[in-house]
Amino acid sequence: MRRPLHSEDVRLWALITATVRPAKGREAPVANFAAPEVQRPASADFHRGALHVPPEPSLPARLHQHHLHPDPIEPRRKRRIVRDREAISARLDLHGLDQDRARIAVHGFIQRAHADGARAVLIITGKGALGDGVLRRRTPDWLAEPVIRPLIAGLSQAERHHGGEGALYVALKRTPRS
Repeated sequence: MRRPLHSEDVRLWALITATVRPAKGREAPVANFAAPEVQRPASADFHRGALHVPPEPSLPARLHQHHLHPDPIEPRRKRRIVRDREAISARLDLHGLDQDRARIAVHGFIQRAHADGARAVLIITGKGALGDGVLRRRTPDWLAEPVIRPLIAGLSQAERHHGGEGALYVALKRTPRS
């Protein structure tokens, strides 16, 4: 027998769904951070576990911007990087770092590389113990943060000879001429 949801359950679920990133081609989930009012239907429906939750208003687009990953690298440019026709100017290896240190290292690395005029860099995250490591998952999020995002032209998984699933190509935008 299913119990009816309480307003606190609905509110917690809304908080959880607000932190989920949608798969490619899917829309982002919509959540309301205020506890929605739950209206229980007539007694006959109530016993069957029916529940009516008012529709949630959509969140402003700016709340979702942080979770958007940088665009993929343009196919021709990626091909040049893979074939070493466009040099990988610098490499950053995150092995052995915790999340906090890795995030700081990624931010500093990208800012220095961009200031030096680098056009393509490689970030080695590693795969993690079970093939789904924290650094591997979180690095695209760090590269999407507002401080770094304007410097990045694209992001793609590296080819096998550059680290494969455990590395990322990062294409950087040109430095503005002064």
